[in-house]
Amino acid sequence: MPIHILHLHSTFNLGGKEARAVRLMNAFGDRARHTIVSAMPDQLAARDAIDKGIKYEVAQDPPPLTGRPSVKRYEDIARYMRRFDLVLTYNWGAIDGAMAARVFGKGAPPIVHHEDGFNADEATRLNPMRNMYRKIALKAANALVVPSTVLEGIAKQHWGIGADRLRRIPNGIRTELYAKKPDPKAIPGFEKKPGETVIGTLAGLRPVKDLPLLVTAVAGMSSRMKLVIVGEGPERAAIEATVKAMALEGKVLMPGFLPDPHRYVGLFDIFALTSLSEQAPISVIEAMAAGLPVVASTVGDIPQMVAEENRKYLSPERSAVLFRDRIEVLAQHPDGAKHVGKANQERARALFGEADMIRAYAALYGEAMGRPGILG
Repeated sequence: MPIHILHLHSTFNLGGKEARAVRLMNAFGDRARHTIVSAMPDQLAARDAIDKGIKYEVAQDPPPLTGRPSVKRYEDIARYMRRFDLVLTYNWGAIDGAMAARVFGKGAPPIVHHEDGFNADEATRLNPMRNMYRKIALKAANALVVPSTVLEGIAKQHWGIGADRLRRIPNGIRTELYAKKPDPKAIPGFEKKPGETVIGTLAGLRPVKDLPLLVTAVAGMSSRMKLVIVGEGPERAAIEATVKAMALEGKVLMPGFLPDPHRYVGLFDIFALTSLSEQAPISVIEAMAAGLPVVASTVGDIPQMVAEENRKYLSPERSAVLFRDRIEVLAQHPDGAKHVGKANQERARALFGEADMIRAYAALYGEAMGRPGILG
């Protein structure tokens, strides 16, 4: 009989954490069935990536994961969780699942909480009240799993998580897929003109990604370029306004969210990420696996993720000029850019394979349930 896993998400649109959760669901196959709760019930696009044959359902009337703290709301969440074998909670938006087990722990199933990073409101400074709330709530979690050394340090220092309950599992992807020739038709409206350098990024269009800064950076380039921003979100209008202000109409393509990034990431010449906050972004791993140089902020574990040859193209300061200069150097020296990309590709294959990630999560979840090996 398959184990029944409850997934409590802040949102279930297809971002980094959702993509990883879906890949694990697919990997566990018929050994598990899944119930998905999204704190934003209309954001469920990630379910389209779940393989056919995987047993799952989207909860229809779950207790709300957001709202003012109250004994009744925690009791309702705790009662709901008791019907499952394992509860997986993801990020701040689902922390009330852990708090419900903290307040009403009798009969609660094991809980594994996942923290992948912060939104713009905690990008530069952690919220003290949220830190205190996490510290209290996470006492109920059997384990906390993080993808980066930066988050590992925060969990120890600010949330009081001891080594016995803290697990760092690097994100992983099927790196071999990204070595294949990309599909020139995979991005609607995409056309690379002769002599043009294509700068690309994959990101939810949210304030924490600071994509207007990337638009401003490429606007100052002397090289012929095209910027492709793959993703969707509430910041689209702000980005489009920056494109217009920088007179880049026709030079920036925003096709929205596109599945299967291995089909199109290789169409880029340079990958760029100007986020205010990241931890161990899957998009950077995807770019590396496709053999691209990466221009990014020195946030999270990005400096440790990329190859040594790539590190000088990371910017320690948030400046459009500094981002522009790094992109420009790579654009004007394509052979050097390919050398950096090759080094990144080799590193991605060595460190960020999907199989290792799946084994680590399967072992962690099985350990939390006291049923090692149950998920493979």
